[in-house]
Amino acid sequence: MTHVIVLADRCGRELRPLTERCPVALLPVAAKALLVHCIEDIGMAGLRDLTLVVSEHADLVRAEIGTGARWGLRIDYLPSRGEERPDELLGRLTLASDRPRLVLRGDVLRAPCLRNFLEALPSAASEPSHLVFADRRVGAIYLPAGVAGTPGVQTLAWNEIAADAAHDMGRQCASDGYHSALEDVAAYHRVNLDAACGRVPGLLLPGRQVAVGLTVGRHSRVSPRSLRQGVALIGSNVRIDSRAKLHGEVVIADDVLVDQEADIQDSVILPNTYIGQLVDIRNAIVFGAEILRVDTGAHLHVNDTFLVADLGRHGNLDYLMRPLNRLAGLVLLALSLPLWPVAAALVLLRNPTQPMKWLCLRGNRIELNEFGIRQRRAFRAVEWNCRPPVLRYLPRLFAVVSGDLRLVGTLPITEAQAVERIEPWQREADRAPAGLIGPSQLLLPGDALEEEIVLSDAVYTGRRSFRQNLSYLALALRTLFTRRAWLG
Repeated sequence: MTHVIVLADRCGRELRPLTERCPVALLPVAAKALLVHCIEDIGMAGLRDLTLVVSEHADLVRAEIGTGARWGLRIDYLPSRGEERPDELLGRLTLASDRPRLVLRGDVLRAPCLRNFLEALPSAASEPSHLVFADRRVGAIYLPAGVAGTPGVQTLAWNEIAADAAHDMGRQCASDGYHSALEDVAAYHRVNLDAACGRVPGLLLPGRQVAVGLTVGRHSRVSPRSLRQGVALIGSNVRIDSRAKLHGEVVIADDVLVDQEADIQDSVILPNTYIGQLVDIRNAIVFGAEILRVDTGAHLHVNDTFLVADLGRHGNLDYLMRPLNRLAGLVLLALSLPLWPVAAALVLLRNPTQPMKWLCLRGNRIELNEFGIRQRRAFRAVEWNCRPPVLRYLPRLFAVVSGDLRLVGTLPITEAQAVERIEPWQREADRAPAGLIGPSQLLLPGDALEEEIVLSDAVYTGRRSFRQNLSYLALALRTLFTRRAWLG
């Protein structure tokens, strides 16, 4: 039985920043790890014994691939320092000399071709055979049983692959199939679109076709109306708002959230990414808070989590908490009904001529201004004109129900206050939603300085989490039974 050695120890400096937290072998191509495409090709060729050569992020590779049981394979691992000489790596393997070996890279993309390559070999092959693609790069090397050493495997070293070296050792088997070494970010973008659009023959794509040009993975929710034209491949556990728009060729990997009115064209969205309302993504790769424009080469890090965000870091708190916040606001509004006559009576006794005060505050819903720039939409907030905070802010529960405010968040401000905040640290609070309660509302006195409020909200923004929001809800409940809540 042929033993397969897969070189997956590529460091991927040429693909940074994509490879800062993920090895090349685990980069998703058409919503499936690059190495998984290679393993599926091996399985389709009827091969069963496999050694994976891994280097940095080896723990991530082991967690993703495991023992190979789900493909019917037996996989073990060989550690590497990264991009070592293949002949030295194979020299460390203790394989029986009477077993043929197949050596290939697992961090490049090939159309499935190993079955045809092995079937084309002579039945009594006695010399190494190279699978060579049209770009003169070697895709695999077959070493028959009894061949001493590892002749020719150096042609599979990453620097040889990247350099497009000539190969003249042993027998050559030409292949006109698809092959890409993913030598830069633009190539990685192109490979994803090629795979999703069927330009890589034989590649197994995840999901099922739910409409013409639209393939959707498991547990994903996307409306066919979102695909305006072109082809889109959607991974698993993806949520795309029905008002979002997909154009051209689009690949969206697993665990992605796309908000309403977002517009994505000819782009690749990598796992654990949030695309915000009205965000326009074109000719780009987006991963977390990073946007790579493949047409211009620009690299943009986005701090505003209302635009794009890393769900692995921030979780899907902002997206999934919206309906829960509105429901909680509705429940609180119903529970507060007995307090409304009390507030009205108190106001009419003290300020009969001006029972209510109106403000224009920045909320959490997004809109485009006259220049086409995304901004938070302002809303009309009303307060009872009385001293007790519990009664004064009762009408703001309507803003929670409408979605203009969250239950927990930063202190809502006016447009004039927002304009005055020009320093980066002052604008840090823009990354968090405005809320009915929060650290500034609960912990600061009513006459706190503007600098204190800004700093309090900035600290909350950097540390906010679901658990922390629950703690502020508990604090608000305790504060409800204090003198401060009723006397101001």
